[in-house]
Formats: sequence, C-alpha cells, structure tokens
Amino acid sequence: MSIRFARSCLVALSAATAVTSAHAQIRVGVDLATTGPAASIGIPSKNVVQMWPTEIAGRKIEYIVLDDGSTPTGAVLNARKLTSEDKVDVIVGPNTTPAAIATLDVLAESQTPMIALAASASIVLPVDAKRYWAFKMPQNDSLMATAVTRYMADVGVRTLGFIGFSDAYGESWLTEINRLVDLRGIRVVDVERYNRTDTSVTGQVLKLMAANPDAILIAGAGTPSVTPQLALVQRNYRGRIFQTHGIATPEFLKVGGKDVEGTIFPTGPGVVAQQLPNDVASKKVAVDFVKKYEALHGPDSATQFACDAWGAWLLLADALPKALKVAQPGTPEFRKALRDAIESTKNLTVPQGVMNLSAADHQGFDQRARVMGKIAGNRFTFLSE
Repeated sequence: MSIRFARSCLVALSAATAVTSAHAQIRVGVDLATTGPAASIGIPSKNVVQMWPTEIAGRKIEYIVLDDGSTPTGAVLNARKLTSEDKVDVIVGPNTTPAAIATLDVLAESQTPMIALAASASIVLPVDAKRYWAFKMPQNDSLMATAVTRYMADVGVRTLGFIGFSDAYGESWLTEINRLVDLRGIRVVDVERYNRTDTSVTGQVLKLMAANPDAILIAGAGTPSVTPQLALVQRNYRGRIFQTHGIATPEFLKVGGKDVEGTIFPTGPGVVAQQLPNDVASKKVAVDFVKKYEALHGPDSATQFACDAWGAWLLLADALPKALKVAQPGTPEFRKALRDAIESTKNLTVPQGVMNLSAADHQGFDQRARVMGKIAGNRFTFLSE
C-alpha cells in the first residue's frame, strides 16, 4: 500500500467518523410533568407536543418525550438521559421551576440549549455560565407581579396576606411582591408557605385570617393552588382573593368549582384569546392556536401551559433553520448555533406575546405578554389589559 493511498484512506475514515458523529434528523428532547402534583400543567404541554410538525427546512424531527413525575430528581435523570444517551439537540421543558433549575448543571455540562416551560425568572437570571444555555417561555414573575399589584392598588387593596409554594416558584413571587408593595401603597401583613403535596393548610389560613388583610395572594400553580383558596372560603374569608398565572388549567376550575368564582389573576393573552381586544399584538396567533387545540381537546381546554408549549415550537421553528445553515444536527456546533439563534430572536409573535431575546434576556416578553383575568361562570375570562 502506498503512503499516498494510506493517507487517502485515513482522510476518508476521518470524514466518515465526522459524518457519523452527526445525525440526519433533528432530535428534540421533551421533559414534562405528566404525573404527580404538576400533571395538570404537564398534560396540556404533552398534548401540544403531539401537534408539533415532524419536519422543518427539509429535515425530519424526532421527539423524545419523558415524564419527570413532577420532581427535580426526575427532571435531572431525564436531562442526563436525553443529553448523554439520546444525544438531543435541544430540550423543551421542564414544567416546574424547581425541576428547571435542577437541570441547569446538566445543560452546562452537555452544552445543550433548553426552552423551559416553567415560570420563575431564576431559571434564566442572571445569565451566568449555567443559564447561558437556558431559555423559557412563561412570563417572568416580575411582569405578572407588576400587573396584579397595580390592579390591587387600583381597587383599593391596602393590606395583603401572602401564601405561596415553599419552593423557588413561591419564593420568586414573594420577592417580586416585596419589591412592589411600597410603590403601590400596600403593606404585607402576613406571609405563609405550603408544599405542593400538602392536603391541608389550616394552620397557615388561620394565621392569614387573624391578620385580617384586604386581600390574599396565593402563589401556586396547577391544582395545588386550589388548596388555600378552598380553606379560605370555607372559613368565610371576605376579602379579595388573587392567584398567579399558574392557575390557568381546566383542572383548577373543576377542583375549585364555585369556591374559586371571582378570583382575579394575571395571565397570558392566550388563555383568554377570543375575548381580547383586537389591538392586542398576539391575538391572531393566540386565537389560531386555541382553535386548533380546542378542536382536538374540547371547548375551554386551552391553558397557559398549552400556549407556552406552542410558543416553544414557534421559537424552535424560527431558530432551527438558522442553526442548520451553520452546522449539522447531532454536533456540539449545531447545539451552539441553535442556542445563538434562539438568543437572537426578534419580534416573534407567539400566543402569549411578542418575544425579543438578547444576551441579557433569555425570556424576551414585555408588557404585551400579560392581561388581567377573572374566573366567572367557571371560565377564565378577560378582565383588563
């Protein structure tokens, strides 16, 4: 064998190895909470994933969907499997803030971008070495807290009680409330916490009622956010009850029934899409999505979390063709190019608002991404912008 031929074989072998390190199709890992206390959030997200197209820019897309059981441990195990075994190009999810935060180390180690479907700004802020790879769809708590405290002040709330999850979601909301109340002329008179899995919050509710606030804010998500409200109503609390954007699921209405009537909450435009004024920037995109979703799952079935999952697809659909121009799926170069493309997203309208991301902002919504809602007639209804 000549030296020239041997070199040719080595070059061909190297090229073949480079090709096999990539994969022809795009692989998207999806981590969702489809069992456990956050299932009412994760199941609508899974429904939407089943609506995602299976091809983009001439490339097939493979979706690998895993259930984390509503736990951070499950989310970390899934993230490690998706990145080390399945070699995914991007992860969508998790649905809960503690789970999303727990996966940050895996993202940094594997250099894999993530589009979280959980709310707390702590998932993406500050944009440090771990959060460099993390993005998220739901509105930051600061945006929603600004809207709800402004409404509180407008209707005369001067004293406020707070009860929230004893995890990163509840603590993030408490931080934002404490930041805003002085500006609104509101005084927080009692703070209580509870676990997502708690079946009784009697002690906390008795303390809240003893403080006699004008209103109480419950900082929870999904069906566990019903628990404090039922206890307050059963004990004849007469003040206003506010919730966060985490309640917008049909299951919340089913569990809460008449006891959640009149609840005021900030929400993404998609939750009340068809009732929105025509000048809301995301109305058309939101209405189009809601019609598609409800054609499959029934009237009033679209949720905050379904809208977020469709927004994640729209974000990927905008970024993937750009990344494909730089590198091939299955390579570190493609994951980096996809991360960069997501971060450079401009003026992308999704059901929940208009996204403008940057190196300093891995969420990208402005005030166009929230409205105020009210539960009336066992439905989520539009209240005000």
